[in-house]
Amino acid sequence: MTDLPHHLLDGPATAPPLILGPSIGTSLAVWEPQLPALARTHRVLRWDLPGHGRSPAGLLPSDGSATVGDLAALVLRLADAQGWERFAYAGISIGGAVGLYLAAYHPERVGSLAVVCSSARFGEPAAWRERAALVRAEGTEAMVASRPGTWFSHRFAASPRAVALLEDLRACDRAGYAACCDALASYDLRSALPSITGVPTLVVAGRDDPATPPAHAREIADAVPGASLLEVAGAAHLAGVERPGPVTAALLAHFAAEVDINTDSDASTSTSTSNDARTAGDAARRAAGFAARRAVLGDAHVDRAIARTTPFTARFQDFITRYAWGEIWTGDTLDRRIRSCITLTALIAHGHDAELAMHIRAALTNGLTREEIGEVLLQSAVYCGVPAANSAFATAQRVFDELDGRDGTSNSVRSS
Repeated sequence: MTDLPHHLLDGPATAPPLILGPSIGTSLAVWEPQLPALARTHRVLRWDLPGHGRSPAGLLPSDGSATVGDLAALVLRLADAQGWERFAYAGISIGGAVGLYLAAYHPERVGSLAVVCSSARFGEPAAWRERAALVRAEGTEAMVASRPGTWFSHRFAASPRAVALLEDLRACDRAGYAACCDALASYDLRSALPSITGVPTLVVAGRDDPATPPAHAREIADAVPGASLLEVAGAAHLAGVERPGPVTAALLAHFAAEVDINTDSDASTSTSTSNDARTAGDAARRAAGFAARRAVLGDAHVDRAIARTTPFTARFQDFITRYAWGEIWTGDTLDRRIRSCITLTALIAHGHDAELAMHIRAALTNGLTREEIGEVLLQSAVYCGVPAANSAFATAQRVFDELDGRDGTSNSVRSS
């Protein structure tokens, strides 16, 4: 159909639908790092912005009146053409803005949302009007020199994938690119964010993103009820391209809770309501879990865990985030100092030394002193056994030596 953007479909035809929106200046290829993993569990539709990739520029008005709402209408036409009443959606930059617009004004269509390196307002309108005028006059080549430092870190800018995306920018139709600039100039969704109450939302930011800095992501995550936030270290504006591991893992975990939205038309309203409530509750627990997990274990540990996540382990990572961290560690009956004492004892009893080392560090974060940790280990010798405590003291000493900058070769405690 000529009134539809160019798009590609991947994944099982009967799987839950997932629509992926690109960033300005790129094509649907910007999602290639995530596609293999997402297409295992979803019917994935990627689309090109007007004038980008193989989409005609004429899908947006060229008189300066284009809006993000116009782009959202294109997405709804794509979904309608597939027969999808509801779908999950993830978008990068302007693609993320489209997702926020859909969640705010068409929440009945969006089952789950991920917003990647995006914003509720992309700066002053005048700057976008100026860019639109520049591109209309000189073409998108005028933007190429400035994009590597915006889209990617210096070390990644010369990679084959980065170079390929810059070629996508060169190939953009100037009228289509300028119309997308017009849409961003008129876009300001900040006041509508609190109304996004029924759409589980993940917000992803690149910590080195100069176009939409992490503060933009925090503004969205703080305003959208129950939204979760991931900040990706070592990534600029196209974080999913530069650091595909943590971004893919986060998307897999977020969309793992997506229920099959292609239900029979005679499904009961009560079942639909129950599913919606469960999904929203999972999103809230996931957000609280990520916050608690980062607070106790530290950003570096959590980022490494996310980066190591595979499609095989994604559900387990989501489980421990929602349940262990989102329910148990966030409970208000026991404080985190007491929870650390309990956790240390349980790990000692079962001989889980690797986990014990991690939670000794967490116990220090939670306010226990080294002397108090020693008391926990000593009491464990009585109730868990001297050999278990002996191993635990050795593990704790190694942790303390590492923290003190020593080589960690001190003698372990020996049982008599």
